[in-house]
Amino acid sequence: MALYAELHRHLGGSVVPRILWRYLQRSESELIQRFTGYADFEDFYTRPRNTLDEYLELHTLVESVQTAEALPYFIYRLVRGAYIFENLAYLELRYTPYLRTPDHLSQSQRIEAMAEIVEIVGKASQIHEYPIVTSQILCMHSKLPYAVNRAIVEVAAQFREYVCAIDVAGGDNHYGERLEEFIELYAYARSLGLNTTGHLYETREGCYPELLPYLMRIGHGIQIPIHYPHLLKEVADRQQCLEVCPTTYLKTGTLEELSQLKIVFDRCFEAGVDIAICTDNAGLHNVRLPFEYETLLTHDIIGFQELQACQDAAFRHAFAWPHNQRPASLLNGLLKPAMDLSDRHPVAVN
Repeated sequence: MALYAELHRHLGGSVVPRILWRYLQRSESELIQRFTGYADFEDFYTRPRNTLDEYLELHTLVESVQTAEALPYFIYRLVRGAYIFENLAYLELRYTPYLRTPDHLSQSQRIEAMAEIVEIVGKASQIHEYPIVTSQILCMHSKLPYAVNRAIVEVAAQFREYVCAIDVAGGDNHYGERLEEFIELYAYARSLGLNTTGHLYETREGCYPELLPYLMRIGHGIQIPIHYPHLLKEVADRQQCLEVCPTTYLKTGTLEELSQLKIVFDRCFEAGVDIAICTDNAGLHNVRLPFEYETLLTHDIIGFQELQACQDAAFRHAFAWPHNQRPASLLNGLLKPAMDLSDRHPVAVN
């Protein structure tokens, strides 16, 4: 069994089209009335968008149904698929907990409700049948006020058993006017001992070198090797890893073709910068992690030696992976209880 670690996957974008469609049917959601049938829905959900902002609007559709009551439903199916179809040994799920709280509540009430969301996601991710090591990355958001983003950092520090890091999301082209604010929040997170990553240098409009020193990993970061290769030495010196999500850049219109990523890998390997290959939004793309690797291979963007280097980098930079153990040895230990059929209690779900 090939083993993979997934470092950049959004909870909102992880729901595959068929699972989301079935949920909308069963819950008799009004959203389903917007589509003539599943084929129409799948086309809308997975087709490429012209810009990152247009692409991110899809997250609001899923966030609206990922309530406290519905989250276990989605997470069970997410983890099941990741284990069975992707051979994942490790998974970091990132999301903004505030956006899973009821929107009819006041801001202070929604802030208080975030703790429950984090606990629900944490407990729902621990599935005996599918023994993947999981952890959460809580995302601050470019469209949320300072008080909410600061509360997200504090909730992350409160629930270290479930949360491994802090992120900022919402489109890196929107950080500029609030740059000092995000620098302060990242410094605060580091002072609390939290790991940090952040959506940065994904687009030409989202390049802020001022934020780089506060990050332990860089979400995307592809514009650094493409347009700012002089920064690669600093990235290497800080031992920062780029979380590269190939299909995303085609879906958002950031890149016109996959071959443009070759310079990203070539320059990063030459500079000694690690890359972890990720899916970002596996459900929105209808693409699983092993396929991301395969696509890069078949397009001659990387070779098998580079593939292995990226697989190793993903485990090495995983925030919650027990680094004193090799991936295979830990997975074997995890599989033993799962393979003891005498104490398993199957759950009838689909």
